[in-house]
Amino acid sequence: MDNNKTVLIIDDHPLFRAGLRSILEGQQGLEIVGEAGSGDEGFEKAKDLNPDLVVMDISLPDKSGIEVTREIRSELPDTRITILSMHSKIDYIAEAFRAGATGYMGKESAAEKLVECLLAISKGNYFIDSSLSHKVVESLTKFGEHEAKITDRGYGTLTPREQQVLRLLAEGLSTKKIGEKLFISPKTVENHRANIMNKLEVHSTMELVRYAVRLGLIDVDLWKD
Repeated sequence: MDNNKTVLIIDDHPLFRAGLRSILEGQQGLEIVGEAGSGDEGFEKAKDLNPDLVVMDISLPDKSGIEVTREIRSELPDTRITILSMHSKIDYIAEAFRAGATGYMGKESAAEKLVECLLAISKGNYFIDSSLSHKVVESLTKFGEHEAKITDRGYGTLTPREQQVLRLLAEGLSTKKIGEKLFISPKTVENHRANIMNKLEVHSTMELVRYAVRLGLIDVDLWKD
């Protein structure tokens, strides 16, 4: 029994959580230690319980499951997370793995494949509910993350996420749209914006735009009428 992998379930639908519990209860090698119905509750329970594995709904009432995945992996780097989602688009899958998930599967496949998924990720493997191979998943973690080789000192002080937010702000996206695109909350976007402006010593969005144009980060034609 001591070799069991502990599991935390994070999903806002009680009936679906009960379904997941019924799938996992009694499975050799797995032990459910807790449940949560929101992102914040899930993060707090993860810190308290330090589970080996987390089953995470991508759509939670307070924030994206991808954002919660990022928070948990930052606090608990050894915890392995699988995302359950109704979305099969490549950008959702790629962002989930970038955030630190090692499993991704459709909710409709949970009854058939969840145990297989959790046992796989508990051994350090990737698992994805599709024909994608391990090497394809590894490439997804790098997809879209490479940055231009820019020597500007100020730009170099920005984190990769701040560089992403800078580009999107300069392209004219709203805080809400940036949050949706990067799977983070509007508040997190605003925090990044404040950090960017402080590091670059600029005081308005237009100054950010001029800065981005000067470095060639965006196409100046985006701002032509």
